[in-house]
Amino acid sequence: MRTLLALSLVLFTGAAAAQQPAPQPPAPVKPTVGQEQSYPAKPEATAPAAEIPHRFWDTKNKSLFAGVLAARALDFASTKNMRARGRDEILLTNEIVDNTPAFVAIELGGAALSVGVSYWLHRKNHHKLERWVSIVHIGVTTFGAARNYMLETRRPAPATFRLVFRP
Repeated sequence: MRTLLALSLVLFTGAAAAQQPAPQPPAPVKPTVGQEQSYPAKPEATAPAAEIPHRFWDTKNKSLFAGVLAARALDFASTKNMRARGRDEILLTNEIVDNTPAFVAIELGGAALSVGVSYWLHRKNHHKLERWVSIVHIGVTTFGAARNYMLETRRPAPATFRLVFRP
């Protein structure tokens, strides 16, 4: 649980640190006696705050994709643990989950699909959505893994043996 808390703090504090107050416009220069009042030149009209383009494999995306892979690995481990405790998988069939190579392929495919959707959004200049795909994927997958670990064990009670003496 501490590891999950530490991971979430590392991933989400960068967004909070990026919040900075808006720059204040410079104060007008007070004229001295005999001078006209002068004002700084007005900045030229700029486009609305557009999303800043960036390289797809920048540091932030690399860390988000690593988070997606870590969340998928956690999901793999929690689902295997859940199956070992006698619970049934609800999203996939038990045969797929019990087949380790197939289940690993599905988990890696989910991570690759997340990277692919992020790349597609990057190419369409939806840079905020590009990052949110990974953030939501990490959150949903981690929630599912935590749920798997919290489920009660459903194993049949062990059979008790009694010695029966018959006369």
